[in-house]
Amino acid sequence: MILLDLFIAFFKIGIFSFGGGYAMIPVIEHESVNHGWISAAAFADSVSVAGMSPGPVAMNAAIFVGYKVAGVAGAIAATLGMSLPSILIIVLLGTVFYKIKDHPVIASVFYGLRPVITAFILFAACRFAIQSHLVSSDIRKSVIGIVMLLIALVLLFYKKVHPLALILSFGVIGILGGWLMA
Repeated sequence: MILLDLFIAFFKIGIFSFGGGYAMIPVIEHESVNHGWISAAAFADSVSVAGMSPGPVAMNAAIFVGYKVAGVAGAIAATLGMSLPSILIIVLLGTVFYKIKDHPVIASVFYGLRPVITAFILFAACRFAIQSHLVSSDIRKSVIGIVMLLIALVLLFYKKVHPLALILSFGVIGILGGWLMA
């Protein structure tokens, strides 16, 4: 029964979530926490691991939750539930979309969805910042975290530093900072 529950929950997430992996994170968290499969704090940790793992972040988060709930079978159920809607939708709409993509109503729908999807991604980023204690009651840690965030953004936008280089270097900085603050 738990495998079916996982499949159905992630199928709903897969069919009703738009905007890619990071926009799906709040929906995955809501479903996972409400079902009692994982705590909000553990989910925030899973998003950290999912973001650093190869592949789509939302799928990695689904695999993590499924595995935590029911082992390998749970990971498979969550993965199938999450990916099946996309496969079906792509196959069905792909055959039609090419013919209607330039229709004014369709273009307007996509124009209207962009701000909402951007809001979902920003919401997920803010939730992640709060749950990972980037923003916390410890002002010193908050300031350091925000400065690191701004440096990372500058390096990404203006210096075009490879994201993997940032992950590795900021991980080392985090280790060194943890030793210095301990």
